[in-house]
This record gives sequence, structure tokens and C-alpha cells, in this order.
Amino acid sequence: MARSEVAVLIPAAGQGVRMGGERKQFRLLGGKPLLLQTLLVFERHPDVAHLIVAVPPDVRDEVASELFRCGLTKLHKVVAGGTTRQDSVARALDAVPESADVVLVHDAVRPFIDDATISATIQAVEEHGAAAVAIPVSDTMRYGEGGVFGASVSRDGLFAMQTPQGFRRALFESAHAEAAKSGFQATDDVDLVQRAGYPVRIVPGSIFNLKITTPADWELADRLWAHRTVNPEVEK
Repeated sequence: MARSEVAVLIPAAGQGVRMGGERKQFRLLGGKPLLLQTLLVFERHPDVAHLIVAVPPDVRDEVASELFRCGLTKLHKVVAGGTTRQDSVARALDAVPESADVVLVHDAVRPFIDDATISATIQAVEEHGAAAVAIPVSDTMRYGEGGVFGASVSRDGLFAMQTPQGFRRALFESAHAEAAKSGFQATDDVDLVQRAGYPVRIVPGSIFNLKITTPADWELADRLWAHRTVNPEVEK
């Protein structure tokens, strides 16, 4: 079977309100902007053909110029993001080249994603049409309200969602079209696709696929960065 042509969408148009200060996707990690570090993982992956990034509209031109200057050979387009993550993904999806038939969506603030997980996601999409990375919930789960714990929730069968989340292009476009027609706002891309009636395959994730959201996350990311495994060709 012929390999799919893969496009990766990176929604990076958020304001980073939980982090405070500079938008987190542009803060430096390991001497480079976080967004760039994430893009470099996909730049070096042999099965990825195109990168499309959605950034805040007020800095689109500036960010586009900077990213293209960094020599990202797979960077196809930088688009102005929307008011929600779903809007930003939809705008990036519109910019995917016609030749691409598999689309992955990955958080700009997850720079520790590894090549093996990307490959597993692509393979699962090729075989099943839709797939997403997740890890089983291991902590005890309880409801809480007003500072007091309520009933416990069984963690059996519960997963914490990660990215990338991947889909056959036609399937993903159909799900976005249905959501746009109804005004539905999904919690993530899996939610959007499931609502359109498509099953989504589970790809095992990792606790190290950290999403940098808070100052504590950033402190942890700084510590982990020194121990990551990288391709030296992208560290010139």
C-alpha cells in the first residue's frame, strides 16, 4: 500500500492566560521559541510532508517571516488563527495542500512528542481512519464542589487525551463542515469527529508528552529539556 502524504496542523493562536506574561508558544525553551521546538520534531520526521501553523492574527506576518527564516523546509503556510482553537484548526485545514490525505493536529506547547508516537498515530490513521494519543488515568478521581470532595469516579476505561490526533483528510473536513453548520464547539478534535459518527482509535501516549500550560509546567519542561533525545542534524 502506498504511504499517505501527511500534513501536520499546529494551532498556536492562544493567548496563554494561565501562564501569564508573554504568550507561551513564543517563550524560549532550550534557546529557541517553544513553537519552533515543536515544529522541529515534525520537520525531522520522515513521514511528514507539510506543516501548517495557525498563530494570533496580530503577529501572523512577523511569525511567518521568522519561521521561514529558520529554514523549516516542510513549512507550507502560516495562517491567522481564529477566536477558538477549533476555528484555528479549521483555518489551518483549509490551507492543507490537496495532495495530503492524512492530517495530524498537535498542540504547539507539546514539544516532547517523540518520533515513535508520531509514526504510530500515522499508521493507525491509515488503518482505521482516525486515531489519537492518550494515556490511561492512574490517579483516583473525585468530584469536588465548594472546596469539599464529592463522589469518587471510577477510573476504569478513562483516558487523558494528548496530541497528535490524526484523521483521514476527507473525514476530518466532513466533521468540521458538520460542526460549522450546527455551531457545535468541540472540546478537542476527537470530540468533533466522534460527534460526526466516526470511531477514533487509541494510540498509547506517554507522561513525558507534557503540555506546557502553567508556570509549574514550564519549570518541569526546562528540567526535562536537558535530558531529551534529539536528532543532532536539527541542532545546528
